[in-house]
Amino acid sequence: MSEKEQDKKKFLNKEIVGKAFKDSFKKLSPKNMIKNPIMFLVEIGCVIVFILAIFPNLFGHTTGTGDVRVYNLIVAIILFITILFANFAEAIAEGRGKAQASTLKQTKQNTKAKLLDEAGNIKIVNADELKKGDIILIESGDLVPNDGEVIEGIASVDESAITGESAPVVKESGGDFASVTGGTRVVSDWIKVEITVTPGESFLDKMIKLVEGAERKKTPNEIALSTLLLSLTIIFLVVVVTLYPLAGYLNVKLSIATLVALLVCLIPTTIGGLLSAIGIAGMDRVTRFNMIAMSGKAVESCGDVDVMILDKTGTITFGNRLAADFLPVGDVSKEDLIKQALLTSLLDTTPEGKSVVDLAEKLGITDSIDNYKDAQFIEFQAQTKMSGMDLKDGTRVRKGASAAVKDFVKNLGGVIPSDLDEKVEQVSKYGGTPLTVCVENKIYGVIYLKDTVKPGLVERFARLREMGIKTVMCTGDNPLTAETIAKEAGVDDFVAECKPEDKIAVIKKEQEQGKIVAMTGDGTNDAPALAQADVGIAMNTGTTSAKEAANMVDLDSNPTKILEVVEIGKQLLITRGALTTFSIANDIAKYFAVIPAIFITAIPQMKVLNVMHLYSPASAILSALIFNAIIIPILIPVAMKGVKYRPMKAELLLLRNVLIFGVGGVITPFIGIKLIDMLITPLCRMLGM
Repeated sequence: MSEKEQDKKKFLNKEIVGKAFKDSFKKLSPKNMIKNPIMFLVEIGCVIVFILAIFPNLFGHTTGTGDVRVYNLIVAIILFITILFANFAEAIAEGRGKAQASTLKQTKQNTKAKLLDEAGNIKIVNADELKKGDIILIESGDLVPNDGEVIEGIASVDESAITGESAPVVKESGGDFASVTGGTRVVSDWIKVEITVTPGESFLDKMIKLVEGAERKKTPNEIALSTLLLSLTIIFLVVVVTLYPLAGYLNVKLSIATLVALLVCLIPTTIGGLLSAIGIAGMDRVTRFNMIAMSGKAVESCGDVDVMILDKTGTITFGNRLAADFLPVGDVSKEDLIKQALLTSLLDTTPEGKSVVDLAEKLGITDSIDNYKDAQFIEFQAQTKMSGMDLKDGTRVRKGASAAVKDFVKNLGGVIPSDLDEKVEQVSKYGGTPLTVCVENKIYGVIYLKDTVKPGLVERFARLREMGIKTVMCTGDNPLTAETIAKEAGVDDFVAECKPEDKIAVIKKEQEQGKIVAMTGDGTNDAPALAQADVGIAMNTGTTSAKEAANMVDLDSNPTKILEVVEIGKQLLITRGALTTFSIANDIAKYFAVIPAIFITAIPQMKVLNVMHLYSPASAILSALIFNAIIIPILIPVAMKGVKYRPMKAELLLLRNVLIFGVGGVITPFIGIKLIDMLITPLCRMLGM
């Protein structure tokens, strides 16, 4: 990896920071600031105080605190810096998304497409001229111009521009691996593709808009928290306005600048400045994990998930039936069966054939095709339902469907072993595929092919269980097979012989109990359930309909990542809660720092509350304001990276965050404001404040 690429991988780099600094000033526009009412109020206060720095007698009185112009100017500057820091936090969070969007835009280029007419003739057109339903030909070396479904042919497709995975993916018509994405490249063979979207609405276009933040909407939790913070702001505004006549009654002169500064110190500016950055950073963490979240709500919902519905084929299992065991019949030894099964599979390039060779090697039996140079490989055919090898001496070795092999042996005058049907039925009962092996007219036994559970799932499902998340596997298999796979994978429950409508019923049943349900899937038949679930996660290798129905797409098509996605969702909620707790605790501490210092001369009894012994009311105000400003950039890394999530009970998690961010939020301002007061005391003395 080059130094430039490494720089891009960093949490922050010079390019992102530089751009964020410029954007901080651009975001000062009232049109932008009004989206964040708390910081907009700070901006209004900044403007008022700055005007008072130029015209100190505008409202007919002064503070009696040293040089009024200088005091007002210092307050205005600190307020301005506070706004810039809040804008910088948001710009930094957006910066990573915009950097990724820039990379994606380089992938999206105005490519040419080979449009096929009804007669099969090729016409070269621009990709943006393609319409939904058009049929195009994509050959080796061509870029896929837009999203579509393979309707003919088979090809290897390089999806690294989208997924970052360098290994090509095989795409073919039919099944769940027929979807191709605009911006990817065909690296071998050819495919005919039917375009499924109109220009500007491709998966890549949606990715660019999402990572740029252009379509980011506030989530319900954000809206609720924003409403709470705005309510607190209004309450403190009323309190500060009320203080003015109260101070006058006590013969304490409070300037407009002091009242504005006091208001800014008391309202939740810390979380107000970081709230947007937390939401953007949460979506960015998902994106950097090679997941595309279609909304912030989807990420948040992941943090609240109670039930996980998982499709079996392609999600829990590989989907390809692989050799799991060899079952000899009659007087045949297992070793002899393995040798003959291996012989039938040496030149078999199918996943099943390769798995037979791999299993034989694991059991200590190997062979080489070099020993059979004059032999002829017999490929599987739908008519014969068998494959195998004809040796040089004419010996025929076959594997295939039990009925086909039995007919083959009977035609050669062989005898069917009495326990063959029992072994075949045994494999079938467990949902496996039995392949019978014979040499000429003698049957040696059965190869047990089974759908294999993906590695690592047992441990990950155990971790989900620790988080209190129930896992349910849905499969079309019979109950016996479903139970076997469920036990092997470690899921909590399963639904056998499950049809698409059954998946929806399972999701609705859980939702009716007030639970948040997540669903993963990759096929067209999964689309309705993905749409019904609170969190629908589609595999990128899946069909277009599945991806359109879901609100999250896994670019790596790795269902085991669902654990990390849940943790990211929980981390987002915890981070927002932790920083909100810290911000409100800060405000409480600042209240005790500032109010006593202001009224101590008029009300000597308040001396007991003046625990920090700040130099003067002016230094108390300025120290609290400075602390209020600098705490925002200090917390930017926490907002961006998130508070680390540890699987534990909700009550323990709440207690931990209250102790760390609640108690810490109260103590930190006392220390910070006192230190700042000590530093600015010489300046206050010099200015007579």
